[in-house]
This record gives sequence, structure tokens and C-alpha cells, in this order.
Amino acid sequence: MRLLTWNVNGLRAAIRKGLADWIDAIDPDVVMLQEIRCRPDQLDDTNPFRDWHAAWNPAERPGYAGTAVFSKLPLKVIGTGINGEPDAEGRVMRVDINGADLLSVYLPSGSSSEAAQARKDRWMQAFLPWLSTLRRRRRPVIIGGDLNIARDQRDIYHWKSNQNTSGFLPHERTWLNGIVENGWDDLVRSHAGDVDGPYSWWSNRGQARALNRGWRIDYLLANRAAARATGTPSIHRPAGLACSDHAPVIVDLD
Repeated sequence: MRLLTWNVNGLRAAIRKGLADWIDAIDPDVVMLQEIRCRPDQLDDTNPFRDWHAAWNPAERPGYAGTAVFSKLPLKVIGTGINGEPDAEGRVMRVDINGADLLSVYLPSGSSSEAAQARKDRWMQAFLPWLSTLRRRRRPVIIGGDLNIARDQRDIYHWKSNQNTSGFLPHERTWLNGIVENGWDDLVRSHAGDVDGPYSWWSNRGQARALNRGWRIDYLLANRAAARATGTPSIHRPAGLACSDHAPVIVDLD
């Protein structure tokens, strides 16, 4: 079962930029999307997932945030939000597919203001205890999503100048590294090893996209049962450059 997680920066815009061709080329069985920015009734026949099983969690605010999961295999919706709590911004979509517990997660950004960072910090605090519960499950659990945090200096090209930037703040890195240290496997880092990157998001400013000077803020996190059954993950940079400011992260799960 091939899993793909992708912040598409607006599903309708990504479709116009050729999303369907990249989905055909990568050939995933399950697609976990973030920042869809639309409702299902806003898509037309160009929707590449129109014949797939679908689980939607759009934000109440039009054109904002939202998550979704699309699957070639039957899926069962487990719930939305953090542990089933209200989720007006559509931040979490959780499904059961073929015995695996899969979550599409879009953690808030704190870059726009101090108030936005405070909201992000509250969300992180609420998310943490639920993660501990999910990690202990005996069945495979995989979290795929845009966590809006780079774990350490390997995950951001300009790390020295961004130490006071939201997404690389010390307490954010401590939070995310603590999740990994407590038993969640960061699949990309586990396989890539001690190297710079691979990056999954690039600013539109300057030559960041062309020169591959990015951040790794999109993750596949697996509990022990899932990590034992995964192959080598990858970040598909060409698809990201074509359709979004984020690249899809892919792994095969037995």
C-alpha cells in the first residue's frame, strides 16, 4: 500500500497545475492532503479523486486550511480533530484503511503574528497527549502531514538566520524532537541519515525553489507497528515544484 502525504496549497489550484498527472505517475493507493482550501462540492470532473473513496474535513472558513484522505481501498472514517474534538479549521482527518490507522494532519502556522504563534502553541500542547495514546496502539498508525516545524539544522537550509523564526523556534524543535524521542519514527530522517535535507517546502522568494534552499516540515511519523512494515520513504521534489510550494512525501506500507 503506497501512502502519499501532500500539502497541496489549495486543491483546486493544484488540479489546474497538473496534479492528476503526478498522481498517475507516483501511483499511490492512499493520498493524505493538507491545506485543501475547498469543499467536495466545489470540484468538477477534473477532480483526479472522483472515483476514489474519500474522507473530507474542510474548514468552516471558505478557502482556508482543511484536510482530506483519498483511497483506492475502502476506508472507514474514525473521526476528525484532536481526539474527536471540534475542528473548525479542518486540521485532522483520521481513517482506517486495511487495518492501518492513518491521520492527515495540518498543524497551524505561527508566522503571521504573535497571536498566530500563540494559537499554534496551544494546538501543539493539546495534540501531544493524544499522540502518546496513538503511539501505544498495537496496530499500525501513521501520521502524514505538514507540521510546520523543522526538527533541526539538517531540516532547514538557512538554519542560522531562522532560529527566531516560527517553524524553527527552540521550543517548537524541542516539542517535535520529543515526539520522536518518545517513540514515533520520523521515517524520512531514519532512512536519510545525517544529511542536509531532503527538503519538502520552498519559499517563493529569491531562488529558494530553483536552488533547493528549503525546509523539511512535511512528515510521515509511524508508531512501532507501522515502522516495522514500511519501505524506504522519499520526497518527490519535481511534483512539489509543479503543483504546490510543498512536495509530497511517499512511503510503501506492507
